[in-house]
Amino acid sequence: MARARMSSGLAVTVLLLPFGGYGLARAGVVPEGAPIALGLLSVIASSVLLPALCEERAPFRHSSSHLTAHTLTGERSVDLDRITTVRLLTTFSYGSAYRTLSVRDAHGVRLGITTERSRRKLRRAIEKADANAARGVPRPRVSHAARAHLGLAPRRALVVHTILSFLLLTVSGSLYMVAVLRLGGQ
Repeated sequence: MARARMSSGLAVTVLLLPFGGYGLARAGVVPEGAPIALGLLSVIASSVLLPALCEERAPFRHSSSHLTAHTLTGERSVDLDRITTVRLLTTFSYGSAYRTLSVRDAHGVRLGITTERSRRKLRRAIEKADANAARGVPRPRVSHAARAHLGLAPRRALVVHTILSFLLLTVSGSLYMVAVLRLGGQ
């Protein structure tokens, strides 16, 4: 867990580097164009690093109640009987959409599900939790897009999610680059 927090902190620091570069450029320590170069490198590094921090990598293990996988931040094991949230994260590359189901359990462990086998296990766990909800057991919060990706809801939610994800990534990336370019140009 500490390695995951440290890695997330590193990714955020990478995103903030251009703003520190701006301060150093104003003080005359680095050239004026340094924030622009740092901004371009930061966008590239963070777009690769952030989504991959908790995604499952081979080898992975499955049991009746746990999904265990290696990630960039170490081995993680999610308790499928105690899932609290499931969200769908969508990124884009080379004209394709890449989807990761971010699962968090009651222990605070988060794992990014990417394989078909893990999705089937997660789907069964959500169906079981939904059935137990009729008996008063709290059900996990599962986004509409995650349910659609797992085949538990109409695909329309997945289309809306994909469009909104694309717009959010495009607009936020553009605003970030505008801020970096404006700071670098001053």
